[in-house]
Order: sequence, then structure tokens, then C-alpha cells
Amino acid sequence: MNLYLRLIILIIKTRFKPDLAFTEKSILKFYVLPNDLDFNMHMNNGRYNNIMDLGRIDLMLRSGAAELLRKKKWFGIVGSMQTKYRRPLKLLQAYELHTQAVFWNEKWIWIEQEIYSKNKLISSSLVQTLIRGEGENISPSRLQQEMNLSLQPIKITNRIKLLESYLQYDEPCIVKQQNE
Repeated sequence: MNLYLRLIILIIKTRFKPDLAFTEKSILKFYVLPNDLDFNMHMNNGRYNNIMDLGRIDLMLRSGAAELLRKKKWFGIVGSMQTKYRRPLKLLQAYELHTQAVFWNEKWIWIEQEIYSKNKLISSSLVQTLIRGEGENISPSRLQQEMNLSLQPIKITNRIKLLESYLQYDEPCIVKQQNE
């Protein structure tokens, strides 16, 4: 992550915000800054990923998961991310990032992240994450147990089913041509 100033501001602001349940929605407000732009003068697609990191950090801090991970020496990692870009964000344009855990199974936690500006959807992402400990994956059910939560399973969506199916496909998509 290369947004250290935004990260520091996020951590400070989090101390003054209410706690969130793990499945509640985090909403963060930002403006497009000059260093967010690419040569086309709109927010770079890589910057969307960086900003979405901040949304997941906010969710973990405000739900108490970050403190547990620190104590247990666990860490969260992204397994995959599928993003759809709908509209560009221009310099100094205000936008909101919405982040919410929407599904989990025995291994993965799926987080939906959406960016809105002027009540219009700008981009949406589905992020597959997991928690790792020393030499092991930490299941979402164990995470809930450690956080003293008893969350009801959320019904899997067709979007998650399709993405899971795609992610199970291990062969390369680009076919190597043989030289003759």
C-alpha cells in the first residue's frame, strides 16, 4: 500500500467512529487527489485497489478483527479480486467507498466493495480474503469464535459462485505457441 498519509488519517479517525459488526457496512469518504491520476487524468485503476485496502482496514479496525489478528499474530491476505469499472473519477471529485463482508465458507471471506460518487456506482469489486496464522489458514468460523460472534451464514450469490468456479480453474488462460 502506498497511501501512508491516508492510512494514518484513517487510523486516527477510526478511534472516533462507532464500532461495526463484522457484517455491517463501512463507508469512507475521499476526494481524488493529483497523485491518484493516470495519464488520462482520471483515477488510475491500481489506485482503486489501494483505496479498497483502506476500506478493508477500516472494517477490520472497527469490527475488532484487527486487534485479534495482532494479538494472535495472524494476518489477512487477498486471494483474488474481481473489479468492474463503470465510470471514471476525475481530479477533486468526491466519492464514497462502501465495504461489507457478504459471504464466508470454510476457508474464505468474501468482501464486496463499491465506490459511489453523486449517488452513482463508479466501480464494484468482489474480494476473496482469508486469515493466515503460522503455517495454517484460520477459518471464518474460528475467527468468529475468537471474536465471540455467532453470525448466521449468508446465502451465496450467483456472482460468488461464478467467481469461485473460475478460480478453481488452474490451467493458464494464455496458450503457449510452439515454435516449429
